[in-house]
Amino acid sequence: MRTQTINRLAASVATSVFCVGAAVADGHVDRTGWPESFTVGTASQGGTYFAYGSGWANLVADELGISGGGEVTGGPMQNMALVHTGDAAFGMTTMGPAAESIAGTNPIAPGLPMTNACAMFPMYQTPFSVTALSSSGITSISEIPAGARIGFGPAGSTSDTYFPRMMETLGVDFERRNGGWSDLGGQLQDGLLDVIAFAAGVPVPAVSQLEVQTDVNIIEFTEEEQATILDAFPVSEFEIGADVYTTLEAPARSVSMWNFAIANCDLPASFVNAVVDVVMSDNERMVNIHRAAASTLPENWDKNNGVLPWHPGAAQWFIENAGADIPADQIHGN
Repeated sequence: MRTQTINRLAASVATSVFCVGAAVADGHVDRTGWPESFTVGTASQGGTYFAYGSGWANLVADELGISGGGEVTGGPMQNMALVHTGDAAFGMTTMGPAAESIAGTNPIAPGLPMTNACAMFPMYQTPFSVTALSSSGITSISEIPAGARIGFGPAGSTSDTYFPRMMETLGVDFERRNGGWSDLGGQLQDGLLDVIAFAAGVPVPAVSQLEVQTDVNIIEFTEEEQATILDAFPVSEFEIGADVYTTLEAPARSVSMWNFAIANCDLPASFVNAVVDVVMSDNERMVNIHRAAASTLPENWDKNNGVLPWHPGAAQWFIENAGADIPADQIHGN
């Protein structure tokens, strides 16, 4: 029954989407209703969202011949709001903020269910990691001193939303600081912060830059700390590979949250299908934009886990190209 439903959906969406990958290349795709330009909501400069998002925005703009680019934002929570209202065509979010936004608990607009932001494609996992200067002597979470000044990223970001709660759960006493990743990295180096707590795809540009300029400690969670966080938050086990940072001599134990690209649900199906095709059809090209894109693979479509409604154009692509088993009631408009 589900296969029949999906086949009917595929047939209906296909009326407006003509094997877009080939058609775009030939210039024959129906571009009715396509915008003349688009923006992708990312996050602050110096973070993975900005590098990754600006990269795929430029790639899509070049491939489809439409003006577009990344826009600096406050991160996943604000991106959900911008895409929901249509102020940004596309954005990027993590599953935690996405679920909160759909439930109407996004702090940007409390009580407003942001149901007009649709899933477009899986990006990568966001690991939660802690960095301190080697000169601080901090080598573990338990060694973070009481009252430590911790930078958690931009206000409202995934990091700022969840990392303070994680630290409190682990018994850390701290002063909360916010700012862009590049700024926080500079403040750590200047001694204005004791620790920075990143939730961002690895390698985080700001951490890579710090490694070049000074000695840092990339602090992993103990097995017990990891288990505590897994029990309390919507995250998964994760290891930061030893090859990600020159500082690491072995994999670092962490936790992570999946990220998805999102689209305003009212965008034409043919347009979103074409964008997804550009991003998902050549992973090597995406990895050249950012190494975190190694996980930007068609088979990861299921990491949405029913949190976000699928955009019909995106659902069509994954059904046809990844054998995605997306229930019709999880696709916007059905």
